[in-house]
Amino acid sequence: MNALLLDYLPIVVFIGLSLVIVLGLMVAPFLLAYKNPDAEKLSAYECGFNAFDDARMKFDVRFYLISILFIIFDLEVSFLFPWAAAFGEIGTFGFWSMMVFLGVLTIGFVYEWKKGALEWD
Repeated sequence: MNALLLDYLPIVVFIGLSLVIVLGLMVAPFLLAYKNPDAEKLSAYECGFNAFDDARMKFDVRFYLISILFIIFDLEVSFLFPWAAAFGEIGTFGFWSMMVFLGVLTIGFVYEWKKGALEWD
């Protein structure tokens, strides 16, 4: 039983050290931070300049389009990692199903490119 507990000792040390680091990083700002912020520090800060309009104003649709395109192609990469990890076990069907998936995404990307959705004026 004692040898079994010794096998878990590195894990316990790792978890303990992780907790000490996390608690230290959570407490340090309260101990080291500047306590009297001026009006400039408390003001709204957005994109490198002061806010000049209401936060509920309408945004250009290009922001949404670029973000949705980013999410689509980011999800594509997240599907590629498990596919690559299980590539040896999925066989030919798994290979061709991923090729169809990538083909559809490539066609969509080319369509968006041709429509000018990726151009920023």
